[in-house]
Amino acid sequence: MANRNRLLAVPNVSEGRDQTAIQAIADAFTEGGEVELLDLHSDADHHRSVYTLAGDPGSLANALAAGAALAIQRIDVSDGRGVHPHVGAVDVVPLVYPCAESQGAACAEALACADMIGERLHVPVFLYGALAQGRTRAQLRAGGVQGLASRIDSGQARPDFGPAAMHPTAGATLLGARAPLVAFNLQLAAPASIHDASRIAGLIREGGGEGLAGVRALGMRIGEGVPQVSVNIERPLEVPIAAVVEAVRKHAEVVRGELVGLAPRGAMEGFPPELPLPGFDPSRHLIENALGF
Repeated sequence: MANRNRLLAVPNVSEGRDQTAIQAIADAFTEGGEVELLDLHSDADHHRSVYTLAGDPGSLANALAAGAALAIQRIDVSDGRGVHPHVGAVDVVPLVYPCAESQGAACAEALACADMIGERLHVPVFLYGALAQGRTRAQLRAGGVQGLASRIDSGQARPDFGPAAMHPTAGATLLGARAPLVAFNLQLAAPASIHDASRIAGLIREGGGEGLAGVRALGMRIGEGVPQVSVNIERPLEVPIAAVVEAVRKHAEVVRGELVGLAPRGAMEGFPPELPLPGFDPSRHLIENALGF
C-alpha cells in the first residue's frame, strides 16, 4: 500500500552544465538511502538542475542539507550564470505536500532544513510563501544575487536563518512549503522573438492583461536565440497546463512543451495531444503514479 504521508522536495540548484557536479549532488541527496530521487531535470541554458526527491517526514531535511553542502562547495554564483533568475547556488528548496494531510509535516521539515542550511552551512535562508506571510520568490529574487545582497546590506531584507550576509560564493537559499505546482516551458516558433516571448509572458501571468490565476511567467532566450515562455502554475488543478498552452497559442505558434519535474495528474487533463512533450513519461512524471497513489 502506498504511503500517503510521504513528502516531496524539489531543490533547484544553479548548475545545469557540469554533469559530474550535477550527478555528485544527486548522489549526496540520496546517499543515506532514506530518500529517493524521482526525477532530475537539467537545463544548460537556464544553468539549473531541478531534483525531485521523495521521503518520509524526518528524512528529507538531512538529505537536503547533505546535497546542499556539496552544491555550496561546487557552485559559485558570483560569476552570474544562466537565463533563469536566481540568488544562490542552492537557489530554492520547496518541501511539497502531495496531500493536504501532510501539510503540517512539510512545514516542520522545511523549518528543520532551513535551520540546517543556515546554521551548519552558513548560507542565509529566506522563507517564502505560507511560512513568510505570503512573501514570494520573485520579491526575493528582484535584482538577482546583487539585488538581494544590497537589500541585506541596507537592512531592507533580513534572513530568517543563518548569517546576516550573503555567502561569498553560494549566495542565499529560498525555502518554503507548498502544495504541488507545475513548472513548464513552451518553445515558440519563428518568427517569434524574445520580445514576443516577454510580451506574451506579461499578458498571461497573474495580473497581466489576460492574466491566469496563480501563473508566473517569464520570456527567455535559449540556445541560438530560441524564444521560450517559462511558467510556474501555482494552482494547476484550477488552471491546467492546457489552459496555459491555449493562452500562449493566441499570440504565437508553439513548437513544443517541456515539463520540469513532476506534475499532479489533474494538471495534464485536456493537454493537446498534437503538441510534442519530449521525455514525458506518465509513470514517472505524474505525482500520483510516481508515489503509487
